[in-house]
Parts: sequence; C-alpha cells; structure tokens
Amino acid sequence: MSEHVEWSEPEGPAPTATAAVTPADAADAARLVSFGLQPKLQPARDQEYTDLLRRYREDPPFARLADAVATGLGLIVLEVSPRAGMAVTAAEDSVFAVRMGDYARRTSADGGDRFLHGLAHLAVAALAFPRPEDLADDGYIGRVTVNGVDAFVRQACRRLEERAAEQGENTDPATDTPGLEAAWRIWVRRSATGATKDARRLAGSTTGIVAKAVAFLTESGFLQRTGDDNGGTYRTTARYQLQVRDMAGGAAMAELLELGVVPVTDGTATLLPAEESDDLELVADAGLPFHSS
Repeated sequence: MSEHVEWSEPEGPAPTATAAVTPADAADAARLVSFGLQPKLQPARDQEYTDLLRRYREDPPFARLADAVATGLGLIVLEVSPRAGMAVTAAEDSVFAVRMGDYARRTSADGGDRFLHGLAHLAVAALAFPRPEDLADDGYIGRVTVNGVDAFVRQACRRLEERAAEQGENTDPATDTPGLEAAWRIWVRRSATGATKDARRLAGSTTGIVAKAVAFLTESGFLQRTGDDNGGTYRTTARYQLQVRDMAGGAAMAELLELGVVPVTDGTATLLPAEESDDLELVADAGLPFHSS
C-alpha cells in the first residue's frame, strides 16, 4: 500500500500591485518638480521636460511619486499639463514660499509700503481676470498695463472713499494703520509718477509700485512683457491663471471685483457703479499673493 502524499502547487512570487520604485524613478520625479520650479521654462522648448510630463500623465505610479516629492518640499501641485508644465505653488511653511519681506528685498521696495505693494498685486490679478469665466477658460489671456492698473486702483479708491463718506466713516486714518482699507486711502494720496522735472517714474510713486509688481510677476513667469505703451504692457501666462484661481476666493479680491470692473483689451479699465452692498471694505491681508512675516 503506497503512502499517500499531498501535492500542492509550487509557490510563486507574490504578485505586486505596482513595480518597486527605483532610484532612477525618484530622480526623474525630482527632476520634473525641479522643472516646475523654473516658471519661465516652457515645456515645448525642452524635450526632457515634455517627456517627463507625458510620463506623469501616462504612468499613475510615477505621477504619485512626483506628487509626493512636491508635497515633501512644501509645494502644492496646481496642474500638470503641456500648456502650464508642472505648475506648483508654495505652502506657507515651504522653503520656497515668497514672503513680503523677501519681495521687498528683491524689488528694493520700502517695507513701509508693504500694503501698497500687496494692493498692486491684487489689482493686477483682478484686472487680468475680472470675471469667473475668464479664470475658467484655459484659453483666456489677460492683458494689463502699468498705467491701467494704477488708474484702476485710483478709481476703486474713489469709489470706496465715497462709500466710506456716505457711511460716516473716518476717511483720514493714520498712515501706519494696518490693512488694505488703509492702503487704498494712502494710495490715492501718493503721486502717480513722482515729482521729477521730467516726470520720470519714481520707485515710490504708485506707477513705480505697479511697475515693480509686474516686473516681479514677469521674473516669476506669470506675465510676459509685450510692449512699452502705457508704462509697459503685459499678457498673462497659464501659470498666472492657475495662481489667480488659487487666490480667487480671497475676500479682498472679491470685494475689489464687486466694484464693477469692465476690462478693455489694452489693459486699461473703467469702473461702473456697483449694486448697493452693506460690506464693501477690503479685508486686511485677505487674498494677498504673499505669506506674512
């Protein structure tokens, strides 16, 4: 009588859901994030960038790896596409976060004018994308000019000042009062170009402040200069549209748009009387494109 022997299937390697991450994969993911940190770099002009973007779209494990690398660096991925590349923005605790103090040093801005510079950036965004459908349309290109942004803010200032006077509020606060509600009052007092004999634009003038803002945005890959008319003309990039989408929920930008912006293609703007509202004051620090401190 033969001994009974139990047979079983030979054990094979356990199936894995995804292939193991290799150092080369990690290097490629980090390389893609590094491209995203070069906002002026256009994917269409760099084959390696284009290839990595394609891999991100077609290889989900690689996409998750690249997202993880970005998260570890304190970056938020806004979009990964051929038009915008790997568009990222910095979280508040990221080493890549741009703070107002850093901005002031990079633009030689007077730290005492920080709110004026914040207001300039807010106005550029509002004028570039004045309607929700502009932000939603990937093909929309906003256009702004230095003089147009300054004129827009001054009209907004007058409108807000009229509202404040109607409500019996103090229209002459101390110049060091914090908040955007003080900034727009200071803005309207400031000279547009300065007091030089040849009317050259001074750095501390309002057009000088706007010029620094758009120069910074151009350096950061958010705007492209297209001409010298009206103090300088600029067009928006896909990355800037994504950035403005990210900040569009800010109360200050919402209040500025509520004044009734009518965009014009050359970057100028006019204001129409807005519908009556009980709350038109700009909220301090809300929606500014910089982190505090």
